[in-house]
Amino acid sequence: MPTTIDLGGELGAFRVAAQQNGDTTLIAGISLSDVTATTGALTAILVTVGSVTLLLVLLALALIVRRTLRPLDRVAEVAQRVAGRPLAEGAVHIPERVTEPDTDVRTEVGRVGDSLNTLLGHIEAALASRQLSEERLKRFIADASHELRTPLASIRGYAQLSLGEGVPMTEMQQRSLSRIAAESARMAELVDDLLLLARLDAGQPVRREPVDLTLLAIDAVSDAHAADGSRSWLLDVPEAPISVLGDENRLRQVLANLLRNARVHTAPGTVVTTSLRARDGDALIEVVDDGPGIDPAMKDRLFDRFARGDQARSREAGSTGLGLSIVHAIVAAHQGDITVRSRPGETVFTIRLPL
Repeated sequence: MPTTIDLGGELGAFRVAAQQNGDTTLIAGISLSDVTATTGALTAILVTVGSVTLLLVLLALALIVRRTLRPLDRVAEVAQRVAGRPLAEGAVHIPERVTEPDTDVRTEVGRVGDSLNTLLGHIEAALASRQLSEERLKRFIADASHELRTPLASIRGYAQLSLGEGVPMTEMQQRSLSRIAAESARMAELVDDLLLLARLDAGQPVRREPVDLTLLAIDAVSDAHAADGSRSWLLDVPEAPISVLGDENRLRQVLANLLRNARVHTAPGTVVTTSLRARDGDALIEVVDDGPGIDPAMKDRLFDRFARGDQARSREAGSTGLGLSIVHAIVAAHQGDITVRSRPGETVFTIRLPL
């Protein structure tokens, strides 16, 4: 039987066979170097061709999958653009739509695109309906508030006139007229607040005039101290005046409402500090008190209209439940923002206005 032997050195492996012929043994062999070289070359060729073929197949599959998923990418791009729209800020028109080639209902991606277009249509219609309803409500509030000012002024005037005549009245009549005058004054303030909010909601621009915030802070703290001496009213303002562009009366109302809020919702002896400083191109106003803090359940809706906690339902000092919502609306109209942080013993309202 043929067998393979390694002769070593330069000879290498040989394939040999032996045949016995009488007393003679015939041995024949052939070198395997050529066969080994050919086999190695063939193996390298097969591996190279197989690798290249596999790579080409993978590239072709990637291109096919990529081409197949391209419509889904376009649908995803439409969804991302819609997700980036500030729908909560009043935007009602959604122009983004999936194009017609990507809405073929005979394909899975086409059904997704068609469903997305239908959904966007429903959302746009709902937003338009909501905005129309809100605009009607705002117009109604503005019109009703405007119309109520005259009769309320008349009621208040007649009540004061009756009280000032000095004619004999029973104790009940005296008390009734006093309550009519007080409640008509409170209602007039509520109507004015509602009218202001309606105008700000309608986008009515505020005046843009230089306003000295330092002077406003000094006046506000002085007024608060005169109105209530049972609390400590502190002021921390820089020597150099800080000014912004805005409506002086509205900004004065912001400070007055914040200080009144501190007066109504804290106990006597509370220390209320109003500070003013400039930082990073903004004017920062802080009103800090060491009162009991804000109920965590109220914090998320603190600037909502008529928001009241169980412990804050007092109507003392003319509180209507609109003070903080008016503050928020006025600050927003001045391209600023207001934040609040609170814990027992410290409540901080921070207003940021561009210098």
